[in-house]
Amino acid sequence: MNWKTLHRWVGLLLGALVLVLGMTGALLAFDPVQQAWRARPADPGLTVATLAERVARGVPGAEEIRRLPSGAIVVFGFDGEQAQASYVDPADGRVLGAYQASALPRWVKNLHRAFLLGDAGRWGAAGVALGLGLLCASGLVLLLRRMGGWRHMAGRVRGTLAQRIHTVTGRVLLAVLFLTSVTALTMSASTLGLVVLDAGVEPEVASVPTGQAALPVAQLAPLQGLAVQDLRRLNFPDAADPQDTWKLATRQGAGWLDRYTGQRLAWQDATLAQQVVDWAVVLHTGEAAWPWAVVLGLAGASVPLFWLSGLLIWWQARRQAPRTAHNSTLAQADVLVFVASEGGSTWGFAQALHEALVQQGHRVHTAALEQFQTTPATRQVFILAATYGDGQAPTHARLALQRIAAAPAGATPVTVLGFGDRQYPGFCAYAQALDEALRARGWPTLLPLECIHQQSSQQFARWGQALAQALGAPLPLHYVPRLPPTTALALQARQDYPGRPGQPTAILRFALPAQGGLAHFDAGDLLGIVPPGSSVPRYYSLASGWQDGFVEICVRQMPGGLCSTHLLGLVPGGSVQAFVRPNPGFALGRSRRSVVLIGAGTGVAPLAGFIRRNEGHKPMFLYFGGRDPACDDYFGPEIAQWQQQGRVAGVTKVFSRIPGGGGYVQDALRRDAEHLRGLLAHGALVRVCGSQAMARGVAQALDELLAPLHLSVQQLKAEERYAEDVF
Repeated sequence: MNWKTLHRWVGLLLGALVLVLGMTGALLAFDPVQQAWRARPADPGLTVATLAERVARGVPGAEEIRRLPSGAIVVFGFDGEQAQASYVDPADGRVLGAYQASALPRWVKNLHRAFLLGDAGRWGAAGVALGLGLLCASGLVLLLRRMGGWRHMAGRVRGTLAQRIHTVTGRVLLAVLFLTSVTALTMSASTLGLVVLDAGVEPEVASVPTGQAALPVAQLAPLQGLAVQDLRRLNFPDAADPQDTWKLATRQGAGWLDRYTGQRLAWQDATLAQQVVDWAVVLHTGEAAWPWAVVLGLAGASVPLFWLSGLLIWWQARRQAPRTAHNSTLAQADVLVFVASEGGSTWGFAQALHEALVQQGHRVHTAALEQFQTTPATRQVFILAATYGDGQAPTHARLALQRIAAAPAGATPVTVLGFGDRQYPGFCAYAQALDEALRARGWPTLLPLECIHQQSSQQFARWGQALAQALGAPLPLHYVPRLPPTTALALQARQDYPGRPGQPTAILRFALPAQGGLAHFDAGDLLGIVPPGSSVPRYYSLASGWQDGFVEICVRQMPGGLCSTHLLGLVPGGSVQAFVRPNPGFALGRSRRSVVLIGAGTGVAPLAGFIRRNEGHKPMFLYFGGRDPACDDYFGPEIAQWQQQGRVAGVTKVFSRIPGGGGYVQDALRRDAEHLRGLLAHGALVRVCGSQAMARGVAQALDELLAPLHLSVQQLKAEERYAEDVF
């Protein structure tokens, strides 16, 4: 079953009606809370016989005693010809005030139960309750997929703001909403007559006059042994009818008592259906359990958040839906591009590849991965596959891997390009599984597997350059991501470093815009800069937070780099267009645990930002690798000052291009293995920033020193203790 499709269409078709039920349900949840606050319940040891005797003495004309789910006692009767309903104090039978069933208008309840449409509306409300149940069931499946299973259910939620709101709200309240759906269906079944609640026809019984006065209620033996907590209703016999009886309703059933002897004339046990419906009423309304009513009210009030965030997610996916021009038929195409994408963003990269190939004269067919196949005309196949959750396939492509693994291999090269997020333990795991399955079956490839981190347009462009070289023809990939609004940032100051030969580096500090316009940011978030004449941003890790009052990044000249050339050519007062992209997976949060910071080259920038903001002096240990302290000891004076201030507990620097410099940063980790092993054994966090090659070396070194602890980098990632920001 395609759970995502089911979830989407049920939500779109019934979302507005579920919204009505949720909001009215939240209003109705107010009643049990109000009644519980007003109730004066009976003492635990009070019997129904004593209560009835007090009511008979204190309320002339009483005809019925009813115990409400809140515990309050209400007496119904007549004062002359005027019907009365009053709260009474069970301690003495004194009238406390007039009984009011609900403080809310009756139409609110009718809107909730039947959309103000009578019996037809009741059927409609039952249908919407069923739809809510389907939404919850499908939502749970999708939530487990997104979070990577039950063991990761409490983990950090990533994605757009709408996705995070939808996921977090669902994680908290999904079970409550599903329970309200089931209980609503149970109550609807009884209201619509689909189940029989009565135990049978009411027995024909009568009190037998003995010539003596009726027995005082306090002396009725069946009532003397019945606690008020079990009472639902007690009806007084009609004074004008000598054969009338006492009628008793409890949680266990209904009974009839002789008014002269007190003997029980008949008894009917409550049916199983009645007991189930009674529980459904409590669970659906919160009656008899006002704290649960508060939970139900919050759940109902959360429905607009569900609905709006879900609607926004659908709209964003719709905007990103593939609209591929010049899409040749499968039989005619010499190049096939297959896509696996959960949120739709991978299709943008596929479109860029499709258009570039078409411009080079190829006939290209682009389709979803589940349609994978080749034809005699096929000369090249490309698979662009995103990984979802903890290494899972996108929903639509969940069976594609089995299909590919079972298909006979062909001679056509099949090249896989993966998309994912390095903060997840299963980074590009689905793309890796596809690539392994293809190679195991004997399919050749034009390029080895490449993995794109966080939809990096720069990585995609570099992959395009490698592809052009392999094809022997130019192939410019013009992927233009949708960008948020930009803000002008004016350069305030700069520190220049010689850096590598031909690659000067600078720490650039920009002033915060006076009129705002830049989202709040923390060290480790990304600053997207759009250079003049380009629509593709370049991302730089932030070395400052908004509380610092400035925006700081570290930039190295890239050969032929449009953005780095522009940035390094700035003088104080010059400006750039920029925006902030959150990087929550790399953030440290508010944890007080020790932190191991590992960086090389310009990768020290966000780590310096973490240290800068460490006013609380949590234990931080920095391992930094450079080439030559005279050329690339970035943030050197600042780090020394922060160490004196106690913001960083230990600093280890190595430089690979000078004698005795210590080698690479992973060498420093190995030399400090015992210290690091102790930190990691006690829950320390790890943040790594730098090149991909450096990150691989660091992961290998940490795996080695973690082995005696029976831990690994993958396990630390799964526990959200290890995160990378690589380029």
